[in-house]
Amino acid sequence: MDTRALKTFAQRTRLTLMAQVAARLDVVLATDSPARRESPAAVRELEQQLQAIGKAQLIEQVAYTWFNRFCALRYMDVRGYTDLAVVSPSPDQTRPELLAEAMAGVLPDYLDARQAEAIQALLDGRAPSREPQAEAYRQLVVASCNHWHRVMPFLFERIADYTELLMPPDLLAADGWLSEMRAVMTEEACQEVEIIGWLYQFYISEKKDEVFAGLKKNQKITAENIPAATQLFTPHWIVRYLVENSLGRLWLLNRPNSRLAERMDYYIPPVAEEVASDQGRVASEEETGHWPLTTSHLRISSPEEIRICDPACGSGHMLTYAFDLLHAIYEEEGYDPTEIPALILTHNLTGVEIDDRAGALAAFALAMKAADRLGRRRFLRMTARPDICVLQNVQFTPEEMRDIEAVVGEDLFTDELRETLGQFEEAKNFGSLIVPKLRDPAETLRVVEARDFGSDLLLKEVQERVVTVLRMAEALAPKYHVVVANPPYMGG
Repeated sequence: MDTRALKTFAQRTRLTLMAQVAARLDVVLATDSPARRESPAAVRELEQQLQAIGKAQLIEQVAYTWFNRFCALRYMDVRGYTDLAVVSPSPDQTRPELLAEAMAGVLPDYLDARQAEAIQALLDGRAPSREPQAEAYRQLVVASCNHWHRVMPFLFERIADYTELLMPPDLLAADGWLSEMRAVMTEEACQEVEIIGWLYQFYISEKKDEVFAGLKKNQKITAENIPAATQLFTPHWIVRYLVENSLGRLWLLNRPNSRLAERMDYYIPPVAEEVASDQGRVASEEETGHWPLTTSHLRISSPEEIRICDPACGSGHMLTYAFDLLHAIYEEEGYDPTEIPALILTHNLTGVEIDDRAGALAAFALAMKAADRLGRRRFLRMTARPDICVLQNVQFTPEEMRDIEAVVGEDLFTDELRETLGQFEEAKNFGSLIVPKLRDPAETLRVVEARDFGSDLLLKEVQERVVTVLRMAEALAPKYHVVVANPPYMGG
């Protein structure tokens, strides 16, 4: 994979997208803008977000939201998961296949009648527009993202908000950034889903340089800048070394006759304890080239029991290789290959992350691992979802804390729960360093999720935030056989 080309493209595209989103923002917020008449709710939401996080951060968020979506769509085009290629042209064509087919009268079946008529009217010249093809393509892209929302809601949030209003223009330009994306995301480069992680790291690399330059001037790293300062794509050989000598080792200790070691090039097999004659001690791994063999280890009776966590998962490189190794383990145990991907996503893998976009990409990478194994049709029918917990800041006022007793019930409203509900006020700062006081939140979560508060909107909203905290607490609970990570260092 030519990572140099990916780096050049991603860094340049970040600046391009931010400039385009900023320009769109000015247009949308103009007093007499068409958006204010046609999408008043989305404009209100946009103005609220501006007030909450500021213009610079909003532009940054929207720009990389669209970057991630288009990268994912291009990857799925190349891998054959899209019915009509959303970003990619057919051979010997220049327009994206989705638009070219629409111009020929063939519209995707996920459009409703209103959407289909609007797009057809643009392409037939019945709807006034200065750029009818560009506008039709924009609507097709939004519909495609909403179509994929059903299967991958973590990456393709349903678009009916300000992100749609701020979609970058010039998507059809022959020399535009989308054309350049196709040039660097070649079929060869898209053979491995890790290309998405590389692109994201390169996309934020200049932001990382800006953050560290500020650090030298005694500017503190704020919560919103921690992801840029700490995201580092771990080289594949290091990922393999870590996963093979944790997950792989655990399985081989439980299945001594397994042939898993034959596929693990970086695995260090255990040997019997070697006692140094001069000191009467166990020889170290550095001395023997092997891990010392111990007689005590976690007992595993089936692959479904194994719980693995990457507490700083980034775009999911550790988890995707763990997926591959787990798939081999399930196959070795005789499981039906068509059932294995859903079993892995349901039982085995959890990722924790503070960066929303990186967490979405980790979930996408695992979904693509499942798709590669299942094929398009079975993948679209699969209901299992990647278990990626993106930590969020959640606060409760003293008044809301009193309401929570009604939400969870008197028996469950313990001191441990009260403390846990207060531990996630700065979750974006502390991440996986948080150790929930409530040690087993699963039962409390089950009870709270099952409660129905009818039309009491206040209690419903409090309930949703309590559920959010309990899900984060569950992800951070000490329940794993294997915890494997490349921790964020932030220059330390």
